[in-house]
Amino acid sequence: MSGRWRMAGTVVLGLVVVALGAGQAGLLAGSPPTDLGVTVGRLKAPSMTDNSVSSQARLWDGHPMQRSAMIAPLPLRGTPAEAITRLRAVVEAMPGAAVVTQRDDYLYVRFTTRWMGYVDDAEFWADPASKAIQVRSASRLGASDLGANRARIERIRTALGPR
Repeated sequence: MSGRWRMAGTVVLGLVVVALGAGQAGLLAGSPPTDLGVTVGRLKAPSMTDNSVSSQARLWDGHPMQRSAMIAPLPLRGTPAEAITRLRAVVEAMPGAAVVTQRDDYLYVRFTTRWMGYVDDAEFWADPASKAIQVRSASRLGASDLGANRARIERIRTALGPR
């Protein structure tokens, strides 16, 4: 291996170590949102970048990420309180999950990735009008989550079982 390639490898390795250190130090967590929750039957709008999903994306006409953020709501089985309790058990079994808020009809969970410390905020609302659990999940940082939020919600859907 030439000295040039060895130097490039050393630089890349150094960048990886710095990135992992930043993640472990919490520097990639981002700031917690202050505007989550249900307002007039709506969860917060999807992110302005391609790093979120929302079962209510269709309610945000003209939003630039409306189409890419769309995801089906989760099934609502039993009372809202029963459904939220069942949902909590599913998410608490997932890596990096921490329940922040739980009410009879609402659950807010923070998911933190193991190595890089990225944080995604997920909200679930048992919507009595649609008889479904509306969901919004978004990364705090970055322009793309490489499909992580969508994949996580689909894993939750699978764990909850068929409708």
